[in-house]
Amino acid sequence: MTQISNSTNAQTALKRLLKATKSDMEKVNSLILSRAESHVEMVPKLAHYLIESGGKRLRPMLTIASASMFANNDEKSLKNATHFAAAVEFMHNATLLHDDVVDESNMRRGKPAARMIWGNQASVLVGDFLLGQAFLMMVETRDLDALNILSTAATIIAEGEVFQLSKTSDLATTKEEYDLVIKSKTATLFEAATKVGAMAGGATKQQCEALGEYGTELGRAFQLVDDALDYGGLSKSMGKNTGDDLREGKMTLPIIIALQKSSDTEKALIISALGNQDLEVETVEKIMALLAKKDALNETLEEAQTCVNNAKTALKKLPKSEMRDLLADIADFCLLRAN
Repeated sequence: MTQISNSTNAQTALKRLLKATKSDMEKVNSLILSRAESHVEMVPKLAHYLIESGGKRLRPMLTIASASMFANNDEKSLKNATHFAAAVEFMHNATLLHDDVVDESNMRRGKPAARMIWGNQASVLVGDFLLGQAFLMMVETRDLDALNILSTAATIIAEGEVFQLSKTSDLATTKEEYDLVIKSKTATLFEAATKVGAMAGGATKQQCEALGEYGTELGRAFQLVDDALDYGGLSKSMGKNTGDDLREGKMTLPIIIALQKSSDTEKALIISALGNQDLEVETVEKIMALLAKKDALNETLEEAQTCVNNAKTALKKLPKSEMRDLLADIADFCLLRAN
C-alpha cells in the first residue's frame, strides 16, 4: 500500500473542522431539519431517516469553512452561507437516494438503505423533494452567481451518473473515462460547496477559483479512496458490503488497472464477477487478492495522493490562515481513511 501521512494534524483534522464550524453548522442543521418537513407524512420520515443516519456532513462544513476564510461577516453573508451549506447537503442526500435505487443498494451508512424500508418509488420522489428544497434555498439568497454554480453542479452530477451507468461492465472503459465519472458525480459537488462558500464570505474571483480547485481535487481523492476501500476495507467501516462495486458492475480504477495487467485467465475471473449480484464472498476474496497482486489498490491510492497534493497546492493561492491549514489537513485526512 502507498505510504499515507499519519501526522497528528491529519488524524485530528475532522474533529477540528467540526469544532471550528460548530456554531454555524448548528444553524445549518436546524435549517436542514426544518426544510425536510412536509404535510405528506412519508416525506419527513424518509428524509430524516437519511439525514440523521450518521453522515459527516463534510460538504456543508466545507461551505461554512470556505466562507469563514474571508472578511464578510455581516448578517446577509452568514445567511447565504447557511443556505448554501444546507442546499449542498440536500443535493448530496438526494443523489444518495437516487443512487441507491439505480445501484439496487441494500445498505447506506451502515443501515438499511431507505429503498429497503420505503421502496424505490418513495426514495426517488423524496430525492426529488430534497432537490426542490435545495433550489428554493438557493433562490432565497437572491445570489444568481451562486445559483448558477449549484444548479450547474446538479446537472453535471446527473450527467456523471448516467455516464457511469452507460459504462457498467464495459471492459473498454479507460482511466480517462473513469476520471470523468468521478469528477462529475463526486468532485463537482465538492467544488461547488467550496466555491459558493467563498462567494458568501466575500472572496475575490481568483480566491473562489482557488477554493473550487481545492474542492475538485479533494472530491477526486475522496472518491478514489472510496473505490479502493470497496476492495480493501472492512464492510463495517464502509457502511456497505465489500465488493458492492463489483456486484454492480462499476468500472472503478482498481478494476481498470487490474484488467490492464491481468492474464486472460485472470481477466476471465474479473469479467465473470462484474455485475453479478449473487457473487459469493469467496469470489470477491479471490478478486481482492488479484487486485493486491496487480498493485491496483496501491496505484489507486497513489492517484489519490496526487489529488491531495494538488488540493493543497491550490490552497497556497489563498492568504495564510488557520482555516487554510485546517483544510490542507482535511485533504490528508481523506487518505487516512484508506488505512
